[in-house]
Amino acid sequence: MSTKLDFSTLSLMDALDLATLIEVEAFKRYRQFADQLGTSAAGDAASVFEAMAVNENKHGEQIAERRIALFGDQRPRVRITDIFDVEAPDYGAPARGMSPLKAYLVALSSEKKAFDFYDQALRYVTQPDVKALFEELRDEETEHVQMIEAIIAKLPPSARRDLDDEDDDDPDGRLLAKDRFE
Repeated sequence: MSTKLDFSTLSLMDALDLATLIEVEAFKRYRQFADQLGTSAAGDAASVFEAMAVNENKHGEQIAERRIALFGDQRPRVRITDIFDVEAPDYGAPARGMSPLKAYLVALSSEKKAFDFYDQALRYVTQPDVKALFEELRDEETEHVQMIEAIIAKLPPSARRDLDDEDDDDPDGRLLAKDRFE
């Protein structure tokens, strides 16, 4: 994750634009992953990535609406090229046939990256309103981490298996020893 921005000079408008762009970048990457994998069944990895894209888009829209309410149509000074991989999952993360669990772990890692970004940025923020916004966004990322951890905890054992592993099952439907410890 990286940014070219000097956090000590960010205005509230810049910070809202930055936060929106972070969500947009994550949205685009999740959509790319979903399209790349293609949905083969409800609840598969592509479906997980599509759901994450919807969540990132929704969060980005909420931040953008807040920015417009405060600053109208003032031209943004922050650009998508000012950031890279702040919350977006790593390019090499998806794999054809990956399990839903692995997809959720990619999402979990991305939400943790976003938390770390805001947490580290707070060290350099000087404007009180920007500091308050980044604290709020960091706390929201904590909620997102907890949400994904709760989803992972409720996944059935079948969600741990890659689609390519389905042929490895015992014909009687029992888990093999290698699958019991994953």
